[in-house]
Amino acid sequence: MRITDLLKPEAVAIGASASTRDEVIDQLVALHVAAGNVTDATAYKAGVLAREAEFSTAVGEGIAIPHAKVAAVAQAGLAAMTVPAGVDWNAPDEKPCDLVFMIAAPEGKNDLHLEMLAKLSALLMHEDFAAELRAAKTPEEFLAAIDAAEAARDEAEATREAAAAQPKAAASEWPEVLAITACPTGIAHTYMAAENLEKKAAELGVTLKAETQGSAGAKNILTADEIAHCKGIVIAADKNVDLARFDGKPVYSTNVSAGINDPEKLINIVLNGEAPVYHNAGGASASAVAVEDESTWHKIYKHLMNGVSHMLPFVIGGGILTAIAFLVDQPGLGTAAYGSSIPAAALFKTIGGEAFGLMLPILAGYIASSIADRPGLAPGFVGGLFAKAGYDFAYLGTLDAGALVSGGFIAALFAGFAAGYLTLGIEKLCDKLPSSLEGIKPMLIYPVLGTLAIGVVMLALNPVFAAINTALNGFLAGLGTSNIVVLGLVLGGMMSVDMGGPFNKAAYVFGTAALDPSSGLGATGQVIMASVMVGGMVPPLVIALSTTFFKNRWSKSDRNAGLVNYIMGLSFISEGAIPFAAADPGHVLPSCIIGSAIAGGLSAAFGCTSPAPHGGAWVTAVIGNPVMWLVACLVGSIVGCLILSLWKKPLKSE
Repeated sequence: MRITDLLKPEAVAIGASASTRDEVIDQLVALHVAAGNVTDATAYKAGVLAREAEFSTAVGEGIAIPHAKVAAVAQAGLAAMTVPAGVDWNAPDEKPCDLVFMIAAPEGKNDLHLEMLAKLSALLMHEDFAAELRAAKTPEEFLAAIDAAEAARDEAEATREAAAAQPKAAASEWPEVLAITACPTGIAHTYMAAENLEKKAAELGVTLKAETQGSAGAKNILTADEIAHCKGIVIAADKNVDLARFDGKPVYSTNVSAGINDPEKLINIVLNGEAPVYHNAGGASASAVAVEDESTWHKIYKHLMNGVSHMLPFVIGGGILTAIAFLVDQPGLGTAAYGSSIPAAALFKTIGGEAFGLMLPILAGYIASSIADRPGLAPGFVGGLFAKAGYDFAYLGTLDAGALVSGGFIAALFAGFAAGYLTLGIEKLCDKLPSSLEGIKPMLIYPVLGTLAIGVVMLALNPVFAAINTALNGFLAGLGTSNIVVLGLVLGGMMSVDMGGPFNKAAYVFGTAALDPSSGLGATGQVIMASVMVGGMVPPLVIALSTTFFKNRWSKSDRNAGLVNYIMGLSFISEGAIPFAAADPGHVLPSCIIGSAIAGGLSAAFGCTSPAPHGGAWVTAVIGNPVMWLVACLVGSIVGCLILSLWKKPLKSE
C-alpha cells in the first residue's frame, strides 16, 4: 500500500478559499464524503473538533493535520487542501496554515493504513517536499509529488535498515541519542516528532534513533544494546510511556510538540549532560511521563485523576447494578429490606454493593501508584481500606468494629497521597542499602514498610477524618430545602464549567462519594447525585436545542452536529458540547453554566433522588420523583438555549 492509495484525486483541493479553520474543516469533511471515506459527516466532524479541543493539530511551518478515528469512517482515507491565503490554526509558531491533510481512520479496523499515514507525517517535515505540494497546480501534480517523495524515502529507509543490521564493533557505531515519541491518538504527531528529531540530529552530526509508539503499535523499537551504549534518551510524549528499561540512564521527558518544534534543544540537553538520571524504583513498570516545567498543581491533579479514572468503572458498574436492585425489588417497596427482599434484587445489590465498596481503596491505591509507580499500589490500597473502615488505635484495644466511623472520601484522598509520598521516602532511604539487596526491595522491603507506614498513619489520623466526615455529613443531612437547593445549584453549575475537566470531575466525584453507604448521607446523598447528573446532561441539550430552533445562529455543519447532542445529553455525556464550547467559549460556557445550575437547583428543590451514578435519562426508572427531575432537566436546557441563542448574533446567509 502506498500513500496515494489512501488519497484520491477527488479528495484533493488545490488553491482553496477559506478564511477560518472551521471553514477548512468543513471543506475537507466534504472531500472525504465525496471520496466515500465517511458515511456520517456530522459524526466525523464532531470527532475532528473534539480532537482539536484537546490541542491544535497544527504542527508549525504552515502545516496542519486534523484527524479523527471514529465509527463514522467507512474506510481509511486522506483529504488534502492547499489554502494560499492561509488560516489561523493556533499553530505553535503562530504561522497561518496553508497546507492541510485530514486523516479519517476507522474504528476497530486493520491498522495497515496507519503505516502509510506515519510515512506521510514524516515526509511533511521536509521543507522541499512541502514546498512542492504547495506549488502543485492540479491534484495529479500533488499526488505525483507524494509518490516521488515516498519512493525516495523507502529507498533511504531500506539503506538505513541494512546498515543497522550490521554488527557494531566500536562504541561510536551505536546511536548517541535515543528517543521515544508518542501522542494520544498515535496517528500523526508521533511520527512527525520522530522525523524532526532524526532530521535535526543528522544536521548536527549526531546519530539518533527514535522509537514511535503509535496506533499501529511500537515501531523501530530500541534494543537493550542501544540503550546500554547511548548517552541518553529523549521522551517526547503526551501519553504514558514505560520507562523501566531506562533504569540508570539519563532521561529527559517532555511533550510531543517539543519533539516537533524544538528538536535541537532536546538533543543538546542529552549531549550536554543536562538530563537527569532515571532510577526505576523496584523494577516497576514506570509509566508516568514528567512534562518539563510541570506545575505542582498539575502534578497533584494528574495523580488525582489517575485515581478517579480507575475508580469510575467500579462506581458506575456497582452503582447502576445497585439501582437495578431497587428497580427489581417492587415487593419490598417501603420495607426495611427494600433492595434485597427477593433473590433477584439481592443478586444485583450484592454484586453492585461489593463493586461500589471498592471505590475508596481503588481511588487511594491508584493515586499512590501514580506518585510512586507500582510500589505505591499496595500501601495506597491498604490506606484506602483503612479510610473506608475507619480503623484507629482505640479499635486495637477493643476490636469493636461497630464503634468505627469511616473517614470517607476525604480520608481516602489523604491516604492515596500519603501512601505515595511515604513510599517515595522509603525508596530514598533504601538507596543506601547494599546493592546485593536490590532484588528484594520491590518484593519485600517496599510493600512491608510502605503498608506498615500508611497503616500507622491512618490509625493515628482516622479519628480526625471521622470527625470531619461526621460533621460534613451532619451538615448535609440537616440542610433545609433552601440550602440543599443552593448546593444543587452549585454542583449543577460546576458540571458545565469545563465539561470533563477538573471542576466537572470534582462535582461528579463529590456526588458519587455521597452515594457510598459509608457516607451516612442516605437520601441526601441521592439528592446530591441527582443534581450532579442533571447538571451534566444540560450542556449538550443546550447546544442541541439551539441548533434546532435557532438555525440562523449556526452554520449548516454545526446544525447537523447539534443533532448528535440530543443523544449525548440524554446519556449524561457532557463532552458532547466541547467542540461548540471550544469554538465559542465566551457565549457557550456561560449559557451552559447557568442552565446546568438551574437544573441542579430545581432537581434538589423537587427532592429528586438518584441511586445510580450514571446513565442519564436511561435510568429514569430508578430516579426518585422522575417527572420533576426531567422537568428540571428540560427547564435548565431551555433557559441555557435561550441565553445562548439570543446572545449569539445571527450569521450571514450561507
